[in-house]
Amino acid sequence: MRRTILPGVLLVAMACADKSPDAANAAAKAAVANAEAAPAIAPGGTLTGTLREQIPVGPYVYVRLETADGERWAAVNNEPLTVGQRVTVYNVMLMEHFQSPTLNRSFARIYFGALEPPGAAPQQPAGGAPQAMPAPEQVGTPAAINAKVGRIAMATGANAHTIGDLHAQQKGLAGVTITVRGVVVKYNESVMGKNWIHMQDGSGSAAKGTHDLTVTSLDRAAVGDTVTVTGTLRLDRDFGAGYVYPLVLEDSKLSRK
Repeated sequence: MRRTILPGVLLVAMACADKSPDAANAAAKAAVANAEAAPAIAPGGTLTGTLREQIPVGPYVYVRLETADGERWAAVNNEPLTVGQRVTVYNVMLMEHFQSPTLNRSFARIYFGALEPPGAAPQQPAGGAPQAMPAPEQVGTPAAINAKVGRIAMATGANAHTIGDLHAQQKGLAGVTITVRGVVVKYNESVMGKNWIHMQDGSGSAAKGTHDLTVTSLDRAAVGDTVTVTGTLRLDRDFGAGYVYPLVLEDSKLSRK
C-alpha cells in the first residue's frame, strides 16, 4: 500500500489497482525472474525460505519458498507444514525445465531434497518402518532441451567432431581430447567449482538425446554464443546428487570462433 497522501477516492482506486490481476501477475513473474537469475545452489547444499504455498502430491509435496534471492520451488517428503513457517531443504538437487505430469505443469527451476539434515534419523510413520525420501516424478539428470539449432560449421583440426558423431562414436573416443563447435543453449555458472555449458550444433537426434553436449569449463559463456571448445571426453560421469552424465566434455577451454 502506498503511503502518499491522496484524496480518499483516489487512494481507494490505487489500492484496488495494486491488487488487480495484472499487478499480481507482474509481481509473480518478477519473483520468478529474480529466482531464475540467482546463482544455482550447488548439489548437496541447503535452501531456506518462508513457505508461501504447498501442493501435496502423494508421498511428497511441492513447496514455494520466499528466499533472499526471490521465490524458489522445491519438492520434499510430505510432512505437516504451515504456510508462513521457515523451511530448510537439505541435500538439494537442482532440476531445470522439470515437467510434472501429475500437476500438468513445468518448473523452470526446482530443487529436490529432504526436510531432515544429512545424517538425521528418518522420521517413522506410526506403526511402520522408516520412510526414505520418495523418488520424484523424474529423477536424474534433466533431459536436454531442443533449441532447434541449425547446422553449425564443424570445428577444424585434429580430433574435431560434431556432437552427433561424439554420441555415435563415444566408446572409441573416451579419454580423448576432442574439439567441438556449436551454440550455447544453456549455461550454469559456478556449480561445484566449474561452469556448465550445454552445446548444440544441429547434428544428432533430439528424439534420442544425441543432439546435446554437456561441457564443463572454468571459462565463461552466454546462451546464444557460438563457441569452439576443446576438452577430454568422459563417459558415465557421476557427479553425485543425481547428476549422472553418459557423455561430458571436461576441463574444456573455450574460444569464440
